[in-house]
Parts: sequence; structure tokens; C-alpha cells
Amino acid sequence: MPRFHCPVPLAEGDTLSLPAGAARHVQVLRMQPGDALTLFHGGLAAQLPPGQARPDYADGSFEAVITRMGRSEVEVRVGARQVEQADAGPRVHLLSGVPANERMDWLVEKAAELGVASIRPLMTERSVLRLKGERAEKKQAHWQAVVVAACEQSGRNRVPELHPVSTLAEAVQGADSKAARWILSLSEGSQPLAVLMQEALPDDIYLLSGPEGGLSAGEEALALARGFRPLSLGRHVLRAETAPLAALACLTLRQG
Repeated sequence: MPRFHCPVPLAEGDTLSLPAGAARHVQVLRMQPGDALTLFHGGLAAQLPPGQARPDYADGSFEAVITRMGRSEVEVRVGARQVEQADAGPRVHLLSGVPANERMDWLVEKAAELGVASIRPLMTERSVLRLKGERAEKKQAHWQAVVVAACEQSGRNRVPELHPVSTLAEAVQGADSKAARWILSLSEGSQPLAVLMQEALPDDIYLLSGPEGGLSAGEEALALARGFRPLSLGRHVLRAETAPLAALACLTLRQG
């Protein structure tokens, strides 16, 4: 059944018009009145009423049926809510140096599919793609759309937060000191991921990864000084967009 992100309050029995993006997608699929679909809010804090506790509709999904198709509008009747079982294990927050070309699109898409809780793109010393101002804002909006589409496809009902582009210094300084903080590293003495995963893990993990060529020695030293522990994925050197996904996949398997 087609799934659509619908970041508005949802309740069984309601009739509502789908947001423009979802409505356009329904029309592209040539769906008709009477067709069934699934809606999910996604749970992003920016889409929730300010000052209120997290409502039930922010989690899980809702059955719905198309009741009317207009030229650009799609009206649906919301059905029963499907409660989603909470994810087991820690929430992983990816801090990633932005790789060149379209590789960041692929990285955020696959990270969303693998269950990442949030993604923070980083401008680092070796970043080829330089983003700031309006260009950075457009890229953030584009990557957020990629994340939403990945959730629609993969069955995730919780949309990861895509943070604004920041510097590495800002990212490591903002990492929660109570969380596990790991940095993917090729340095001597880095601990294998399998060893770190055997430890009792807190609710949150910050996973720091560099762009092509990795982080500079100074950047790695800064992260280590902020409590990040060096993490090894084995003897092979993985691409910038592959390494964090390999770690995320291992954590997903651990959570079962």
C-alpha cells in the first residue's frame, strides 16, 4: 500500500486535504477515490504544536481512503491508527563530513533507511563541496526531502531530523556528554566496532565520520579532546559515504 508523509495532526474519522507534496504524489500514481493508502506524521519537532507534549499521532501510521480528487487537491478520510513498536537500542546521530557530487544524497537516503535518528552535515577542512548561506539552506531542504522519501519507501514512521550544515567544531561541542561518542578513524589504537558494541550503550550515540580523505589530524584531535573515542571498521579503507553506513548497519543488526 502506498505510504505518504503527512505532517499535520491526524485522527481517526477526520477528513482532510493532503499536503501539496503528498497530493502530487497521489496524482502521479494515478490513484482514484476509494483507493487505500497509509499516512504518517513523522514526528519532527518542527511539525508539532509548540509547547505541547508529543501527541499520539506523531508516532505510528494511519490507514486512509481517498474520498475526492481535484485538479491539485486530494481529500482523504483517516482510518485506524497503527501503533509502531518502539525501536530497540540507542538512537544514532550521524555527524558526517559532506562528500562530493551527489554522494551525500545517497548517504542520507540509506542512513534514513537504516534507522538513523538525526543527520548533521559538516563542512570540514577536506570537504570538496563548500556550502553556506542560501546554497546551504537549499541543500538542507533537498536532503530533508530525500530523507522523507526514504521513510515513505522503507516503512519508517519516524522521520530523522536533518540539521543545518555546521562546522566540525560546532558539532562535537554540541554532542551530549552523556551519550556514547565515536569517531571513525584509521589511527593506531582505534577500537573495533565489535568491541564497542559489546559495552552497555546509553540511549544516544554520536557517530562522527569525515569526507573524502577523512578528517585532518587537527580535527580528529579536537574530537578526541571532546570525548569521542576512535572506532575502526577493519583493515579496509571504506569510501566516505560507505563507512558510516557500515557502522549503522551493524548497530541496526544489534538492535534486532
